[in-house]
Amino acid sequence: MAATKIIDAPRNGHEMAPLNTRARGDGTHGVTIVLTAPQRNSVQSVDIPGNEPERAAWSGKMQFFLSIIGYSVGLGNIWRFPYLCQQNGGGAFLIPFMIMLILEGIPLFLIELGIGQRMRLGALGVWNTIHPWLGGIGISSCIVTLFVALYYNVIITWVFFYLFNSFRYPLPWSTCPLNGTGFELEECAKSSETTYFWYRTTLDAAPSMDEPGGLKWWIVLCLLLSWTIVFFIVMKGIQSSGKVVYFTSLFPYIVLTIFFIRGITLRGAGAGLMHMYTPKVEKLLEPTVWLDAATQVFYSFGLAFGSLIAFGSYNTPKNNCVRDVLLVSVCNAVTAIYASVVIFAILGFKATVNVDRCVASNTDILVKNKLLGLNDTQGYEQAMSLLNGTELTRLQLSECSLAHELDNAAEGTGLAFIVFTQAIVELPGAPFWAVLFFTMLLSLGLGSQIGILEGMLCTLFDIDIIKRVKKQHVTGVVCLFCFIVGFIFCTGAGEYWLKMFDSFAGTIGLVVVALMEMIAVIFIYGHERFTEDIYQMTGYRPGIYWQWTWRYIGPVIMVCILISSVVFMVIKNPTYGAWNADLGMIEQKSYPNWVMGIALSMILAGVLPMPIVFLMRSFQCLKVDLDIHQGSIRRNETTASTKEMIDNDDDDDEDDENDFSGPALGGHVKTQSDFSDDEEEDKPMTMRMMMMRPTTTTTKTSNALNVPTSRKNNYKKDAYDV
Repeated sequence: MAATKIIDAPRNGHEMAPLNTRARGDGTHGVTIVLTAPQRNSVQSVDIPGNEPERAAWSGKMQFFLSIIGYSVGLGNIWRFPYLCQQNGGGAFLIPFMIMLILEGIPLFLIELGIGQRMRLGALGVWNTIHPWLGGIGISSCIVTLFVALYYNVIITWVFFYLFNSFRYPLPWSTCPLNGTGFELEECAKSSETTYFWYRTTLDAAPSMDEPGGLKWWIVLCLLLSWTIVFFIVMKGIQSSGKVVYFTSLFPYIVLTIFFIRGITLRGAGAGLMHMYTPKVEKLLEPTVWLDAATQVFYSFGLAFGSLIAFGSYNTPKNNCVRDVLLVSVCNAVTAIYASVVIFAILGFKATVNVDRCVASNTDILVKNKLLGLNDTQGYEQAMSLLNGTELTRLQLSECSLAHELDNAAEGTGLAFIVFTQAIVELPGAPFWAVLFFTMLLSLGLGSQIGILEGMLCTLFDIDIIKRVKKQHVTGVVCLFCFIVGFIFCTGAGEYWLKMFDSFAGTIGLVVVALMEMIAVIFIYGHERFTEDIYQMTGYRPGIYWQWTWRYIGPVIMVCILISSVVFMVIKNPTYGAWNADLGMIEQKSYPNWVMGIALSMILAGVLPMPIVFLMRSFQCLKVDLDIHQGSIRRNETTASTKEMIDNDDDDDEDDENDFSGPALGGHVKTQSDFSDDEEEDKPMTMRMMMMRPTTTTTKTSNALNVPTSRKNNYKKDAYDV
């Protein structure tokens, strides 16, 4: 009795069509050659002599969860979400934010995490596997991620500079420097202490992008430090970065809690919170509010970078990715709201202090002009109400309004390095709070930067040539390249360049990539098949909510974001804020034409790979490469002699084709004993049945498809006598 032969190759839907499946007609039998890619298991990375190392995996569920949290919860939760709440209706902004979170963020989040876990590949490998014509999605994602990684690490550079200066007492941004005559420098006196320290001491800002000035050596050194730290964190992939996330993910919550306890006890904290969260429902009628909510959700999750696909690919096949998506989404939203409470509690304190100073200054002026008694502290409001606009201007009296102070809260770098640093100065023990704050920003920045680089490197390692090089070497080359290109941010125009990169490089390209990802998975890979994949991996079958958001609502929102971004970019002349040292304030200037040419080039570089790869592969301009064309070679490269048998095979085993679990996911493994003798007599000989016949002889055949043989154990060849 022949021994039972188990076919243990996982059926991923993209295996090679067996060759020479028909008998020759001379009484002899042909030979079936089955090519199977190396197994991708979910165990820890282990180097096996003579074999390709297995794919890396998380050491535990907590490591994966913290990595996702550290990547998704970034600087945008601290310095952009509070600003959007304040500008778009206060507490009313939470309504469109939550709606967009449910309709846009969570569905696309599950697509990226789920397809990465199912395919166990990076962004490039996933889209090539779904269909070779879609390979440009992975290339576009990698290019856009590179642009974002370039400028995101510059923010970490500035945080390092402020962190080092936070150990000085008093804080260097607490007072204005003096000139040779003992008076404050005019530039500082016209602006403020924190503004001067940011634009003159830290950046040494240039007057425009046309006059960038030279490199600032202190920024170059901090940039070198930041890239060196990032390199050592990510040089071994998740084996090294997975240990750092325990700090970068948890420490910001500890600091936020400390600031929360301190902030709500400060004078004026309640006024700041009331100003921020008082709902202005009429704002919901403005389309831009909904657009801001959709954009914030999109960028706060870090979608379309390829990082979520990479993180998902390191999971075990049976990981419950649906639960992970829901937990991370809730955590992201709660963190943004929590950070907003902390920020505006302290900004309320700063605004109250500024109003008190303003009132004291106006009181002195009124007393000098005998409009108010020397000790009459109760008559200030009455005295001010009796003055008209002309008299207020003549006496140079300021408007002391708490609402006005809170309305001037900035976003982005202005909030972190100007507004919040001024609030820290007012706190007792200011250096301690400064160290805490900038260490928190450093943790948030590093957590996101690790995820961004991990997504890009995972995409690079899907390329056959690069995967042969040690990960440390590839990571070192990437970090060195980014450091050298980053010199552009170390000039006097560095902040202007960062604003340009943030406005153009990481906007349209990411939205286009996200839209194509959703189309590729739901309409090309198939929403029914992806639903079955989720069910096989998690035991949960996505219902009507997921189907509607995947197939209709999500793509519509993506198209709206894309169209509005392009329209605003065309209609509204793009400008940047340049520092005017003579006036001590920011001036809005239009980007030079040559800079807009660079911006347009970056947008095209992030979008064009998708149509280029589509056209080149659809017209067969590229040489057939087994590593690239796995996704469709079974269907597209079928010869006439095998087509009929493949069709029969698909029809006879339709139920088995719909089972996507396979051996890798714990599915049933077909054996010779699964087929009865009666069935074998009644059914025509199919390709899979021939593959499962016992082997008695082994025949050496030529490599008809020119399969690369230089790589050891790249494919396993099993010969079966038919």
